[in-house]
Amino acid sequence: MHLRDWDFNLKIRLTGEMLVNITFWMFFPFLAIYFTESFGKSMAGFLLILSQVFSVVANILGGYCADRFGRKKMMVLSSFGQGVAFLFFAYASSPWCDSPILGFICFTLVSIFGSFYWPASQAMVADVTDEKNRNDVFAVFYTSINIAVVIGPILGGIFYAEHRFELLLMAGLLNIALGLVLGKWISETAPPFHAMEASGTSGNWYSFLLHQLQDYKVIIRDKTFLLFILAGVLVGQTFMQLDLLIPVYVKETVEAQTLFFFGGSWSIDIRGEQLFGFLIAENGFLVALLTIVITKWMAGYKEKNVFIISSIMYGASMVMFGITNWIWGLILSMAVFTFAELMTAGIQQGFISKLAPEHMRGQYFAAASLRYTIGRMIAPIAIPMTEWIGYMGTFTTLCVLTLLSALLYSIMFRRFDT
Repeated sequence: MHLRDWDFNLKIRLTGEMLVNITFWMFFPFLAIYFTESFGKSMAGFLLILSQVFSVVANILGGYCADRFGRKKMMVLSSFGQGVAFLFFAYASSPWCDSPILGFICFTLVSIFGSFYWPASQAMVADVTDEKNRNDVFAVFYTSINIAVVIGPILGGIFYAEHRFELLLMAGLLNIALGLVLGKWISETAPPFHAMEASGTSGNWYSFLLHQLQDYKVIIRDKTFLLFILAGVLVGQTFMQLDLLIPVYVKETVEAQTLFFFGGSWSIDIRGEQLFGFLIAENGFLVALLTIVITKWMAGYKEKNVFIISSIMYGASMVMFGITNWIWGLILSMAVFTFAELMTAGIQQGFISKLAPEHMRGQYFAAASLRYTIGRMIAPIAIPMTEWIGYMGTFTTLCVLTLLSALLYSIMFRRFDT
């Protein structure tokens, strides 16, 4: 499906969201550093866990709100909400005010509004595209996000340390501008909402939330699926360290080093924060470049081997991060980390479909999201762990957890194959 054939709603969104995402990724990877420096590692870990709890609840309710109030309304409201929260965040980091507490509250609000925006935006794609072209459209939006992940952190590594206020101000203004554009130019695509049909409940948001939580009991009944969830949580909390432990580690342990050296007079020197921006950009670039290639490559192997080796590769990358603060050693560690990520990126959804009875696929896919929901909630504890057992101990613990996930995958496939 060519871009010129897209629904006008999607064309507007692709451009607007691309600009907003680039700005967001100019500072988002560095926020773990900001909160750690402001509150200390123990308190920062606790606050980040608390922030994710609110985001998880918002994410569960996001689909309900998109159906109940409409895709356009939720996207416009969320864009304005994020914009206002970013403006207050900018004020909290401005020459006139230095309030990490206000900054944390604003960050939490940004995460909550983002959790409401995402389900509505995904539902709109499904509303205006036919099934044959839907994956292609999703792939283009996914690619645009990864382009932002490449460009944003590189620019952030250059500007964040001295210009955090300006970056947050720009993010606020762009989100408000996106809200204005969406409100003016896109149309509503949601079908009429029927509360009883949508959720099987009375239609109240709290009834819907309870209904969703009750659906997760499917993981208790299906022991094979339960093992899949548990293994996925262990892998997921390790993956989340990309935005939590790794930036703090790089900032605190990496001295200014030479990245490239040409001749006897010209070189590129890079310090901790700049290097982390480079590492995030490396991850985004490799994901955008190699997702399709590695997915096709992995299709030639047994799923059991792919899942297990991916977990082992995650564990290896954690050890590699923990034993080096050399620039090229960290770049290699990120390459291994990204390869582990891409090994299972293309097969996870298909495997869930195999596990799920046809009449329960919706519940299984909803429950499968717990891998990232729970992983995202527990991942911040790695930051205060560095005060208790040091960086090497923390990275080793993460390695052990991912190796445990490999064991759980092995047991799961033994049950699945029988």
